[in-house]
Amino acid sequence: MKKPLIIIAVLVVFLALLGSCSYNSMVDKQEGVSKAWSNVENQYQRRSDLIPNLVNTVKGYAKHEQGTLQGVVEARSKATQIKIDPENLTPEKLQSYQKAQGDVSSALGKLLMLTENYPDLKANQNFLELQAQLEGTENRIAVERGRFNEITKEYNAYIRKFPKNIFAGMFGFDKKPYFEAEAGTEKAPKVAF
Repeated sequence: MKKPLIIIAVLVVFLALLGSCSYNSMVDKQEGVSKAWSNVENQYQRRSDLIPNLVNTVKGYAKHEQGTLQGVVEARSKATQIKIDPENLTPEKLQSYQKAQGDVSSALGKLLMLTENYPDLKANQNFLELQAQLEGTENRIAVERGRFNEITKEYNAYIRKFPKNIFAGMFGFDKKPYFEAEAGTEKAPKVAF
């Protein structure tokens, strides 16, 4: 009678230890996803902070290009209003966030194309520095999105593997969405002067 109880007790302790280790690892990986998401948001915020300076610099040269300038301001405003909690990261929320950020990128592209019509603006040191800052920020955004996807892949794979998938289900660890390319980005943009 004692031998089966000892075996059951050992099994319960083993499963408790395994569950505890799995849970702690899942928490670490989930926190990694949250940190990576924060890094992505940080770079988008950096870009949003640069936009007013860029718009004001261009305003001085291109007063009659109000529609383009207003488009940049509006896109920035919409993008900064969308906030995503990394704990509740869903594919729909991420898609909405990506669309808003894509609209900012598109508006910035139009704004930067205006410079071809304003030779003095192209040579303005403030504009050149802001343009370089935006280029650097766009690169940082791409790097952080890549890191986010890599960490998300590790997390998703970890919680889906046996026996961790059992504990993930018990403790409520769900799969996280990836950043994906927007529809139409497979086509090269047309640049016309």
